[in-house]
Amino acid sequence: MSCARMASSKPSAIVLLSGGLDSMVSAAIALENGFAVHALTVNYGQRHRIELDRAKAIASKLQLESQTEIALDLRAFGGSALTDEIAVPKDGVGDDIPVTYVPARNLVFLALTTACAEAKSARDIFIGVNALDYSGYPDCRPEFIESFAETARLGTKAGVEGSPLKIHTPLQHMTKADIAIECARLGLDPSWSWSCYDPTVEGLPCGKCDSCRLRKKGFAEAGIVDSTSYAE
Repeated sequence: MSCARMASSKPSAIVLLSGGLDSMVSAAIALENGFAVHALTVNYGQRHRIELDRAKAIASKLQLESQTEIALDLRAFGGSALTDEIAVPKDGVGDDIPVTYVPARNLVFLALTTACAEAKSARDIFIGVNALDYSGYPDCRPEFIESFAETARLGTKAGVEGSPLKIHTPLQHMTKADIAIECARLGLDPSWSWSCYDPTVEGLPCGKCDSCRLRKKGFAEAGIVDSTSYAE
């Protein structure tokens, strides 16, 4: 599927769909808000490539208008446990920015999403960033999103001509428990999504990386069963 097919009477939105829980919930919220949703997924050389398969499955299950997967191999730069030969931490979520941070990832991804949206005359972008229960990544903060939106307004034809793109961050101020509750409210199966940074050789979520810990904590606090099977 490709974001080239945009025929719909509804306004179009591009959703950055990683295959993770947050992006799945964001896509469902975009649908609920009446958008014809087109997904953009980035294959950036991540060690948890299984999330790419989950993104395809989510796009199909939610009956999105289209899904485009673009390859941009950030392993050429390295500098992250997700794109380099660096061990994924398993000791719990700390206060420092962890080595699972991929340099400028959301900056790069939002630039790609903006380009896709402008090319297809979509004026709305959805991204599942979160600034409460997360690993401290700087490109998930509200200040970054606001700054990027202004940059996109200044640097695009649509923005200069008075039709700037709007970046929606529906999960920005939610806890992981809030997101788990939204997942249930929207009728989504958590197991459709993938959060783990370091899957086992059997293809199971490790249960110990920051992403697994935050996800499990959120579902536990919400009192909702996560249908995902973990190795731990």
